[in-house]
Amino acid sequence: MGSLALSRVDAASPAPTIVDEVARLARQELAPLASAIDAGSVYPGDFLRRIGDVGAWRSHVPLEGPADLRCAIQSMAALGEVCGATAFMAWCQNTLVWYAANSTNMKLAARVGDSFASGRVLGGTGLSNPMKSFFGIERLKLKGRKVDGGYIVRGALPWVSNLGPDHFFGTIFEREDEEGDGTAKGGPGIVMFLADCADPAITLQPCKPFLAMDGTGTYGVQFRDVFVPDELILAEQAGPFVKKIRAGFILLQAGMGLGLIKDCINIMDEVHAPLGHVNRYLPQQPTQFRELHAEFEKEAMALARDPYNTDDAFWRRVVALRLRIGDASVAAAHAAMLHCGARGYLKSHRAQRRLREAYFVAIVTPATKQLRKMLAEPS
Repeated sequence: MGSLALSRVDAASPAPTIVDEVARLARQELAPLASAIDAGSVYPGDFLRRIGDVGAWRSHVPLEGPADLRCAIQSMAALGEVCGATAFMAWCQNTLVWYAANSTNMKLAARVGDSFASGRVLGGTGLSNPMKSFFGIERLKLKGRKVDGGYIVRGALPWVSNLGPDHFFGTIFEREDEEGDGTAKGGPGIVMFLADCADPAITLQPCKPFLAMDGTGTYGVQFRDVFVPDELILAEQAGPFVKKIRAGFILLQAGMGLGLIKDCINIMDEVHAPLGHVNRYLPQQPTQFRELHAEFEKEAMALARDPYNTDDAFWRRVVALRLRIGDASVAAAHAAMLHCGARGYLKSHRAQRRLREAYFVAIVTPATKQLRKMLAEPS
């Protein structure tokens, strides 16, 4: 694979070879699948493994301490410019890699090794409920108790994405056999682990159809007294672990919005020749979104160089950027629809798909309302 096998970005260059190759594959192989992925008739597992071959899932793996998320974000943006659903699945895979790469459990490293970062094994992130629980929005839905060699876990998660029968995902349970409230800011008694979907005690239940992005491998997950061995424990104390990975978890989502906003600008540009004479009366123009996109990209690249920064001001910049990208995604997709007029209202036109995908960027955890709550309260 030559230069495409880079495991992290160079300090002066965000590994354009990986990003460019992902963009090329997105245009050539992903674009023809986008409508089917949106409708739910295709889950692009083969494509996700294909871009793993060019290094898409390993660029943000920390080496000897530092980590750099720039290449991962730019690769997701390249995917998002073509298909928002696939950019979301890329975030799920990148987040799974982020969990495993930051765990100090050597047994876990021995078991999953390079399989996540290479794309040989795909999977997702089951932190929607835990992230909400840490900020007082929900209670943890999974419970666990210590047994010889691991834990027994029970409960159910309503939505986990980028899953299949041979996939993994990371999530958190609250210990029933230890005192302490595990829902308050990642307090004592909570454990983060990897769930193996091949376990017969784990059931994947198909969800009701969504507004968009039905091909994302999203399921409800039931745990019926699942034995989780010690080698699948990401962190015995989930609170400090989540605090370490949380900036990366949120920053990686920037790629989804950046790609979507860029394509919405493209859509507005495409209809300028036939409709520019009347579109100029609309209040939002592509020039405004180009300026916003450049601002967001610059901030994301600056923050992505230092994802382990523990300063409160840094964390608030991460949250504020994620909030602004979500708001701008909806605004850009709305503007693209108005610029297209009736032609954008056709099911065959991607403008309406972009609008539906944009709402997902705004509501995926942490959603707009949670981000505002996080900024309003002490971290």
